[in-house]
Amino acid sequence: MSDTEFRPIDWHGASATDVGCVREVNEDTLIMRPEISLWAVADGMGGHEVGDIASQKVAELLNTLENTDRLSDLVDEVDDALIQANQEILEYSEEKLNGGSMGSTVVLFATRGRVGVCLWVGDSRLYRYRGGVLSQLSRDHSQVEELVQMGMLTPEQAIDHPDSHVITRAVGGENEVFVDTTIFSLQIGDTFLLCSDGLYNAIEYTDMEECLAWRNGQDAAEELMRRALASKARDNVSLIVLKGEPGSC
Repeated sequence: MSDTEFRPIDWHGASATDVGCVREVNEDTLIMRPEISLWAVADGMGGHEVGDIASQKVAELLNTLENTDRLSDLVDEVDDALIQANQEILEYSEEKLNGGSMGSTVVLFATRGRVGVCLWVGDSRLYRYRGGVLSQLSRDHSQVEELVQMGMLTPEQAIDHPDSHVITRAVGGENEVFVDTTIFSLQIGDTFLLCSDGLYNAIEYTDMEECLAWRNGQDAAEELMRRALASKARDNVSLIVLKGEPGSC
């Protein structure tokens, strides 16, 4: 085995968020917790001064999390935080909006050693770029994704489907929130992209591959945003790029 298989990985993060070219309010919120190796993107829904409240509530509770040695303990704490956020958003909706619709998607990436975990609700996504190949690690909670899984739509047909914006899960969407989790190994040189749907709906898959191949994460994040805005992004655009580099032994 090579020395790099035992070296720790340092994660260098860069982020960008923008209201986009159509919306008046940015309802997305970024969560950057490098001190506990946790990053997340929350995408609020519900309209002016409501969606941003929902995503900020998710961020507020994730920002209270303390460091844990065990990844399983962190997963439990994130799950509990999202359940609490779900309840508080429902209570806010009942008190301020007479039960009106509001909520937030969220995608979260965390690491412990050579193991990574993704937790998500809704259609914000986590991608991994490794060895020149871009892979989507989360799976959208959406009507269109369900049709793809049932074989009723091809992935190509899903891209421009008129119901592509209809999600089936959100924090604050129902009395109970169900958080999906996937765990995977990490390698030095891995690049991860967390983003709201405003990014991947505005640019091509090849744009993401080209930008994530760049060595500098900040440059990659800025170029992804530039391309999204050049494409007249119709939604808020938020993203986090994480580069895994060799740490000190």
